[in-house]
Parts: sequence; C-alpha cells; structure tokens
Amino acid sequence: MRRHHDDEVPADEIHEHDRGLSYDLPVLARRRMIRLMAGVGAGLVPLVGCTADDTSTPSASASGSASSAECVTVPEETAGPYPGDGSNGVNVLKESGVVRGDITRSFGDSAGGTAEGVPLTFTLTVVDAASGCGTPKRGAAVYVWHCDREGGYSLYTEGVADENYLRGVQETDDRGEVTFTSVFPGCYTGRWPHIHFEVYGSLADATTATAITSTSQLALPKDVCDTVYATEGYESSVDNLGRLSLESDSVFRDGHDRQLAVVKGSVAEGYTATLTIAV
Repeated sequence: MRRHHDDEVPADEIHEHDRGLSYDLPVLARRRMIRLMAGVGAGLVPLVGCTADDTSTPSASASGSASSAECVTVPEETAGPYPGDGSNGVNVLKESGVVRGDITRSFGDSAGGTAEGVPLTFTLTVVDAASGCGTPKRGAAVYVWHCDREGGYSLYTEGVADENYLRGVQETDDRGEVTFTSVFPGCYTGRWPHIHFEVYGSLADATTATAITSTSQLALPKDVCDTVYATEGYESSVDNLGRLSLESDSVFRDGHDRQLAVVKGSVAEGYTATLTIAV
C-alpha cells in the first residue's frame, strides 16, 4: 500500500530504499561487488561525472550543478527496491518495447496507462572516463526509471503495479547521448526528487539484463522542484520536499554536485534536464 506522504518518517523507520549505499551493501554485494571494489577482478572503471561547466554540457545556472571542468568520480548509488531489472524478480528489460525514448506510457501487455505531470525531457551523455570525459561512448546503453508524480513506482506500487511506464532503455548515439521524454517525478517521504539509471556496455547487455557497468541517481534542483510542486497533482510533494534537503538526503548527502542535473524551462513549456556521466 502506498505510503502516506504527509506522515514524517523517523530515522529508524526510513524505507530500505532511502538509506543509501551503506545500508544496501549486502544487496549490492550480490549484484555489483566487482564494481564496488574499484577495479578488483575485472579492472572496471567506476562511474564518474563531468560537471556542468564541461564543454560537452550546457553551462551551469542556479538550477544546475557546480563548477569544475574535471572528470570526477560520481558515487555508485543504490538501485533501490524498484529497479525492474530482474534483480528482485520482475524484469522489464526483457520485454519487447522497453527500448524507447518516450517513457510516459506503458507498453506491451500492461494496463496501457499514461503517467501524468509536468513534462520533463532529460538527456544523459555517456563519455569515456579514460579520455578525461572527452570521448563519447557510442553504442553503450542506459536504462532509466523513476516514480510518478504521486511517488509510486510502476510494476511495484499498489494501483500502478500493472503499469510499466516511466521506464525505458536507449542506446547512446554518436555523441554518447540518450534522451527520454517523461514527466517530472514527485517527492515522496524520505527521499529527494531523483531519477535512477543503470549504464550497460551495449544495448544487448541491457535488454538481457546482464553486465551492468554502473548504477547511480540524478538529482533535481530545489528551485525547479518548488515551482513544479506548486502545480496540480503534486500537492503531497510540497510537504515532503519541505522536510528534506540535498544535504540531509540519505543518498545525496555524501556529495551531490556531480549528480545534480542542469534544468531549464517552465511549467507551461516543460523542462529539460542534462547530466554528463563517464564510464
């Protein structure tokens, strides 16, 4: 049953999804221990992010991330309990139709619903860490998922468990980019507004749900969240966001500048978000 958003959750009752990497290590150990051990075993390069001042991304603003052009490591984050990637049973990645740019609608044999909310188009640019973020990673793949404006996750939350919207996969183009058309996610109790993503070495890896390269989360800036949550349908997000900050969030409190997207736009015209990541 969906959690009531107007009830503040004590620290000792925070959902497992909200506790961050340190709490999730036992789960991550089963799925990503090679990546978490910083190159042990397979010599994998950890996920790193390029800040918004990098020439490959838009200039930072009050709604964007910070200030250096360095190619720096981004924390590996929990996938949470709602990934839909087969790690906890349900697997949307093997379904026909999951490779798509518009993730607002459900597909396949699902209920066929559409997620409502303020339009959000977000672009992730995947680049090669070994090149100092200078070379696009062509032919990689990115799987994204996030909650709806009421804080529910398709495939899992009561009322939308038969839907698979707000989930999708794309292969990176010649610029290393994937772009998804979606809606602005809500803010539920205990977590800062965010979008999950997994990076795979290829589209074949993604659609067989194997060999995840990296898992992380994109954070959305407060000023934009405040504006969006003043609109119809996001009422519960107002109080939930008011109890949080990026510095207190269980995932982003250890450093969020490399995960905070640059966001532009308006409620009337919709928003765009961008973030560069490197693998």
